[in-house]
Parts: sequence; C-alpha cells; structure tokens
Amino acid sequence: MNPSLIEVVGTGLFAVAVAHTFLTKYFEHLAHLQPNHAGIWHLLGEVEVVFGFWAFVLLIFLAVAGGVDAPTAYLESLNFTEPAFVFVIMVVAASRPILDLARVSARALARYMPLNDSVAFYFVCLSVLPLVGSFITEPAAMTLAALMLRDNFYAKGISHKLKYVTLGALFVNVSIGGTLTHFAAPPVLMVAAKWNWDTWYMLGHFGWKAAIAVFVNAGIVTFLFAKELKALQVDAHTSDRTVPWMLIIAHVAFLAGIVFFAHHPIVFVGLFLLFLGVAEGYRHYHDRLMLREGLLVGFFLAGLVTLGALQQWWLQDVLAGMDSTALYFGATALTAITDNAALTYLGSLVEGTDAAFKYSLVAGAVTGGGLTVIANAPNPAGFAILRGHFDDEAINPLGLFVTALPATLVAVLAFQLL
Repeated sequence: MNPSLIEVVGTGLFAVAVAHTFLTKYFEHLAHLQPNHAGIWHLLGEVEVVFGFWAFVLLIFLAVAGGVDAPTAYLESLNFTEPAFVFVIMVVAASRPILDLARVSARALARYMPLNDSVAFYFVCLSVLPLVGSFITEPAAMTLAALMLRDNFYAKGISHKLKYVTLGALFVNVSIGGTLTHFAAPPVLMVAAKWNWDTWYMLGHFGWKAAIAVFVNAGIVTFLFAKELKALQVDAHTSDRTVPWMLIIAHVAFLAGIVFFAHHPIVFVGLFLLFLGVAEGYRHYHDRLMLREGLLVGFFLAGLVTLGALQQWWLQDVLAGMDSTALYFGATALTAITDNAALTYLGSLVEGTDAAFKYSLVAGAVTGGGLTVIANAPNPAGFAILRGHFDDEAINPLGLFVTALPATLVAVLAFQLL
C-alpha cells in the first residue's frame, strides 16, 4: 500500500461519513432540543445528505490542494450512472399507476393464501416484492415494497419493534432478492459482464438459495407478529385501483424501458422526461411525484461514489488476501461500511481468481446488504420512504443493524450450506 495524500484524506472523510450515518438520529434529537439552531441540526440529521456533504468537503480539499480545476477533473473521471438511475426508477416506480398495479397484484396473491388478509398481505410485501426486484431492479422493488408497507402498516401505528424488524427484513430480502437475474442487483451488475454470468447462471448458483432465504425471513417475521398484524384489518378482497388500465400499461412501458436502458443515462433520462410530460398531462391520476425524496437518495449515492472511489488502495488488497470462506464473511462485514456494488467491482479487479472467489465475493456482498443504509444502493430509498413513521423522523442505525442480523444469518445459512 502506497496511498497518495488525496487517497488518505478521502479514506478519512469516508470513515467520518460512515460514523456520521450512525449519529443522524442524535442530530434530529438536537433539532428538537435547540429550535434556534434546528436548521443545521436537521441538515446534519438527514441521512441522505451525509455522504454528499462530506463529498463536498473532499472537493474543497481538492480545490485547495490541486487548484480550481482539480475537483472538476476528479468528478468527470467518475461514473454517476447508478445514482441517476436510482433517482429515475424511484420516481417512476412510486407513481400512482405503478403503485396501483403492485397493490392490486399483491392483494390478488394474498387472497389465495390460507391466512388472515392482513397477515397474508404483509407476507407478500416482505417476500414476493423483493423477489420481483430481480426483474424490475432492486431500487424499484424497494420503492414499491416500502410504500405499500408504509401505507398499509406503518401508517396504522404498528409497534416500535415491528417497525424495525420489518425494516431489517425488508433491506436484507431486497439485497438478496435481486440475484435471480444478472441485471437487477447492483453488486451483480458490476461483475456479470466481465465474468460471463447470465440469468441462468445466477438462478442456478444464487437465485434459488436467495428465494428460500427470502421466504424464510418473511415467514419468521410474519409468524412472530401475526397477532399484531391481524388487528390492523387490511382487506385483501377490495380493489382500490384508481387509474385506467391504459395509463397503467403506459407507465409499465416507461418502467420497462428505463430498466432496459439502465446503462445508458442519455436514453433513460430522456424516457424519464417523457414520463414527466405524461404525468403532467394526466395529473388527476397522479399523486405528488417523489422528486424530492428521489433527488436526496441520488445525492446520497453520488456522494458515496465520490468518496468510495478513493478506497481502492486498501480495499482491493484486503479482498485479494482472503481465501473463499474468509472472503465471504469479510465481504459481508465490509458491505456494512461500504456500498456492496463498489465492493464487488473492486474485487473483480483482482487477477487470477477462481470460481469460489467470485461466488464468495458476490454472495457475501448481497448477504450484508441489509445491515446499514449505505450497504446497498436501494436502502436509502426505503429509508427515505419509511423514516417519517419513526421517532423524531429518524431511524436508529444501530436498531437497523440489530434487527437485520437475524435475516442476514438466514441468508448466510442459505448461501453457505445449500
């Protein structure tokens, strides 16, 4: 290891940003205690702002150390396609036509389950929707699942314990649930082309194990909180579709086109602008678009890219020095403090690796994807949608970590023993 000054500073700021994410609830609490300075505390308490804030500190350092052109040159060397895609897919997936379709489909599935309506609908939201992320991408699945859980369960005053357990299971299930295909999960996407992994390979080596873990996680949580869920009276036999089918079909076409061109920002941004025009033309069939929430999530991920790009000097060497078993558990742990897509990308740069190394790297990366908000790209989207129903409108990162651990252990058993 022979890091440059910029890499050392970048790593230091990255560590500060990670620590900051664990303090956001404390800053929100300060905002209530000190209303005269609530603005600055609310800013520091916005988890979506954390990495972007410290990324700007890095850019200021680059300008001081290397001149005014240095920050621009550095930013232009990075790839911000993923933050832009997550923003776009989050807004489209959260539109009322798409949400109506997801709600009608989920309730249709729940009706045929031999369970109480509320229990069955909760189970579908926590299991089927994360697996659908393998086809509509994980950020879209996270958006739909979080919105449906928010409107049907969180908004009805569920217990503090159920809020956190649901969040932990959701984050883990979305992270592993996108591995049925080669294009939906960011950590898989980073390596699929280089390692020639197609959907059949993913399904045979990862997908079926992930599906078992997803259903087990959802089943355990549903069983443990069945009594509380039954009291909520969610009716799976009513259809609350409020949008014409032709408009729903049009929005599905937008969603499919954006997913298909996920690697081409010029195309998917163009489709998004056309979507905005349609949404404006049919505004009476739309609620408020989630532009603010989507932009904040995109800002968070852009900051993560900006700071994460300077971690290669130590992270790649750490990954290269592990055997397959150590790599699996090491990747699971490292994912909690860095984006799992960045982790698999850096691992793919290691030369001379075998099939066991590749499997362990990706399996570990998706296994740990629910432990923290920064572990997986879709997590900030779920965070932004659900946090308003937690105390002080802030989610305790330690609470998320603890409640995600059981679901993570189920994923460990699935990927290591099956």
